[in-house]
Amino acid sequence: MPGRCGKPRQTGCTMLLDKRLGLSETRDLLELAGDYIDIIKLTFGTSALYPEAVLREKIKLIRSYEVDVYPGGTLFEIAFWQNKMESYLEYAADIGFTGIEVSDGTITLSAKERRQAIQTAKAYGFKVVTEVGKKNGAPLSILRMQQIIADDLEHGAHKVIIEGRESGKAVGIFDQNGKVKEAEMEALVHVLPNPESVLIWEAPLKCQQVTLIKRFGPNVNLGNIAPEEVLAVEALRRGLRGDTLEFCLERMTAEHWLVSGRGGE
Repeated sequence: MPGRCGKPRQTGCTMLLDKRLGLSETRDLLELAGDYIDIIKLTFGTSALYPEAVLREKIKLIRSYEVDVYPGGTLFEIAFWQNKMESYLEYAADIGFTGIEVSDGTITLSAKERRQAIQTAKAYGFKVVTEVGKKNGAPLSILRMQQIIADDLEHGAHKVIIEGRESGKAVGIFDQNGKVKEAEMEALVHVLPNPESVLIWEAPLKCQQVTLIKRFGPNVNLGNIAPEEVLAVEALRRGLRGDTLEFCLERMTAEHWLVSGRGGE
């Protein structure tokens, strides 16, 4: 696929969802596919269950491959609810995390509290990602999502995750079968000047990845990618699978005609 960005990159990021990888599995994955992974999220509250020595070693290993590593947003929500956010951020910084996810899928955050959380985490040196798409299980309107995205970015969020959950079904821009509701997707990005850069689309299913790559190109940010799917997703980005090969060939043909100056013939 023409134009695929190399690391370090701000667009075309792949966020991996890590539920249980041990040190050996993590090392094997990074040796094989580290060039195609930009963020590893230790999802849910799983990082609280690691032996501390193992967690420190795993984070150190991940960072040695120039990959950012975040704890899941669940830990942020618990820390905020317990009024222990500063302690949480101090520990996350000490143990080596490079990013923090600010979310309110379960707890309630006012707009002011959300802004303060973003700014506080950023002050600790973290890359801050936020998440939008649902609230207590109920979907948000496109207009409300646009407002939250704009506000988060204005107050220092590095990127905003569009909720897709682990299943990729019946949430955000996905219908009950996991297909992209394209009208809603287009409405969401309509007001954003550079959605490829600022949004991370949680897209665990291949059909979603294909749709997003065809719409935004190989440098769309994709999240909730399973470890065993990293190479498969990169193959989609580069036109090395049948699902995107035709699209890739059409794109290369169009670019060739533009470069050769024959587009008007």
